[in-house]
Amino acid sequence: MGENEYELRYLPLFLDDLTSITRYIAETLCNPDAAIRLTQNIEAAILKRRPFAESFAPYPTMKKRKQPYYAIYVGNYVIYYVVIDHSIMEVRRLLYMGQNRVRILDEDK
Repeated sequence: MGENEYELRYLPLFLDDLTSITRYIAETLCNPDAAIRLTQNIEAAILKRRPFAESFAPYPTMKKRKQPYYAIYVGNYVIYYVVIDHSIMEVRRLLYMGQNRVRILDEDK
């Protein structure tokens, strides 16, 4: 796949994850600059992966899925996405590495 051939979509669940994480960093940890940097790094990682979304090994999950999950690692966080019909990169979750990611992903629909 060449550059920009994948349409990019964000699920509301991913946006909720991002909001919760950045709000925690900015408000609870009192580090708004770190929250901004994390958001920028997440966006850059997604855009960097976009032209090659299916060129990486799928992320193993216990749950059988129509589309396999792929993972992008950004610091202590993992971005999960799927590719739909070889044309859409759908970003689904953003989870902290310390979370029980297997359980959370297997609970997702």
